[in-house]
Amino acid sequence: MIDSSVFQNKTARYVTLGCKLNFSETSTFGRMLQELGVREAEKGEKADICLINTCSVTEVADHKCRQAIHRLVRENPNSFVVVTGCYAQLGAETLAEIPGVSLVLGSNEKANLVQFLAEEWGSENKGGVCHVEKTKDIVSFSPSCSRGNRTRYFLKVQDGCDYFCTYCTIPFARGFSRNPTIDSLVRQVEQAVGEGGKEIVLTGVNIGDFGHSTGDTFLDLLRALDAVEGVKRYRISSIEPNLLTDEIIEFCANSKCFMPHFHIPLQSGSDEVLKLMHRRYDTALFSHKINLIKEAMPDAFIGVDVMVGTRGETGERFDECYRLLEALDVTQLHVFPYSERPGTAALRIEHVVSDADKKARSRKLLELSDAKTHAFYEKHIGSEAEVLLEKATKGKFMHGFTRNYIRVELPPKLASDELDNQLVSVRLGEFNHDGSALRCELL
Repeated sequence: MIDSSVFQNKTARYVTLGCKLNFSETSTFGRMLQELGVREAEKGEKADICLINTCSVTEVADHKCRQAIHRLVRENPNSFVVVTGCYAQLGAETLAEIPGVSLVLGSNEKANLVQFLAEEWGSENKGGVCHVEKTKDIVSFSPSCSRGNRTRYFLKVQDGCDYFCTYCTIPFARGFSRNPTIDSLVRQVEQAVGEGGKEIVLTGVNIGDFGHSTGDTFLDLLRALDAVEGVKRYRISSIEPNLLTDEIIEFCANSKCFMPHFHIPLQSGSDEVLKLMHRRYDTALFSHKINLIKEAMPDAFIGVDVMVGTRGETGERFDECYRLLEALDVTQLHVFPYSERPGTAALRIEHVVSDADKKARSRKLLELSDAKTHAFYEKHIGSEAEVLLEKATKGKFMHGFTRNYIRVELPPKLASDELDNQLVSVRLGEFNHDGSALRCELL
């Protein structure tokens, strides 16, 4: 039993680094503490509790996490500082030694974050206490369906990964693939609808692997969620190309609520590099999925993850990747330079790419991405669309997204609080001042 008196009239500050899944989990932690009497600290106010949900996907991510911790400790002296997330699982002792850190919780323990916080906060121990299980013992699933700062809810449908790609530490940080029941997820969506939620993003580490621990399939889940009354939109955050079945694509194209919007990791457009990465598909399969989506949903937005400069990526192999992406009808590239991670199998691969080549390759792909995104937006100028608008500061532009994820901008003179979290019909106009959105007018 948690002693809620420990939390009464306390303040908290939350910092999240990394993926949408982390943001979803942090939001859930915040809501749990709020129910116990903790309010979020205001700007400039010193917090009693600081919670940092960390990422460890790259060395740069690790560095940003340490910077965030040092900053919070400096700005919130005497605060009880809790660190969780992937870096907490992989580097618990390093984080516990940072002056000011009070508690480090691994991936298994964060499901009981409030319990650990109550116990350690009330104890005499003021040092960096670690509660971290070994990766093989990570079995817990922390439910999360939380509203972000804007209009969307993020529903955690899966956690962990069994793939062990040679460059990746996520299976060591998150454990093996696992998921809750479909019924429990349906209930969470129904609650979100009751709170006014209209758009829900499905999140996870490897969400296409849903059903691993319950005997279901990801398609089973999509069918059940699509039948929930009151939901207007679903988006699938990211799904592996080998798990994005033709049946899933067909279902989304004909579903009631799933949007024509996909995010599919490619990582490399060279079959040789994909083999070195231990990815479970080749470029032919990836191309088939893109072409099938475009046949079924011509206006679909398709985002693609690409890693550049991984070990084994020669100049010729990068050129193969570039030519593939140039030819495919994708909308946007999320480009990541490869980062060496301790303990990964990739360190045994020969041919190391220089930092200069990584930067040059990243720049080349980002320029390709900008051109593709601009062309996609431009094609829709003058058309009508349905937009879910997000609340804006008074006097500022209001923004939102179309069904196929085009960002739109509504001028302040047309914006109002009544339009927040509302689906409205608009006509898409020209690009805004920085090319990040299309201006629109209400119909």
